[in-house]
Amino acid sequence: MAYPTVSAPYGLKPVNLIGGQVFAGSTRMMEIASGYAANIFYGDLVKRISDGTIEKDTGTATATPCGVFLGVSFTNGSTGQIQQQQFYPASTSIKSGTKIFAVVADDPDTLFQVAVVSGTTVITGVGISAIGNNATLVQNAGSTTTGDSKVALLDSTATTNTLPIRIIDVVRDTATAADNFPEVIVKINFGMHQYNNATGV
Repeated sequence: MAYPTVSAPYGLKPVNLIGGQVFAGSTRMMEIASGYAANIFYGDLVKRISDGTIEKDTGTATATPCGVFLGVSFTNGSTGQIQQQQFYPASTSIKSGTKIFAVVADDPDTLFQVAVVSGTTVITGVGISAIGNNATLVQNAGSTTTGDSKVALLDSTATTNTLPIRIIDVVRDTATAADNFPEVIVKINFGMHQYNNATGV
């Protein structure tokens, strides 16, 4: 029996860097346009757009992110107080003359832990043979209560070189059977990460 049980997806959680590199949890502050009209949750993928700001990357088989969202800071338009929170609420009102900044894990070598689903939020798993394969994202709506993403990885993997996520390893601590792993360690595929893509935004 798995311990702990993985009951629901939770987005992408940074855990390490590939190749045994030193992992300091480094992040970059990236601007979100004032009034951006979509929620962004902790663990969601984000991408740069042409005006220099970021938005949620809603791609599944064709995502081209610059990193993973880990929180936000802004000056509340009503109270004038600085708020730091787990997720960005859609169409946030900010104080005039201020900006919204997201915390983003943007190192292309970052490894992330993510849950595997059969579709939407139903937890399933992959076998050891999935290591080295590519996979599709499942874009579930996050929770405005916890601020957490519910993005997950589809349990159908392939060698297709345009898929956005590469499976690097499985998480053995939560295995539900000898060859069924509901969580995996992944990285954003080389050509899909905006920093590795020769085409500009």
